[in-house]
Amino acid sequence: MTYWDVALVADDADLQARCTAAASLEAIEDPQLWAYAHRWEYAAQPGWGDAYASALVNEVAAPGRDPAVITDGQILSATQALNGAG
Repeated sequence: MTYWDVALVADDADLQARCTAAASLEAIEDPQLWAYAHRWEYAAQPGWGDAYASALVNEVAAPGRDPAVITDGQILSATQALNGAG
């Protein structure tokens, strides 16, 4: 994983939408703003940068949209941890 991989994850609009959806389902107030504010913390989750970089190498068209790259479970786990971190 490189810092560039993490930056790509943080700037992926599809992944951001999925993180917003998770925040919404967790009843976080203003989920879009909250998920955006935590985008770098999401991107720095263990394994996310590597998974994203691997998807790019394997020519996955939309890695942030593909739940085989970063799963909904990973997003939910990160959302819950970040929300608990307050």
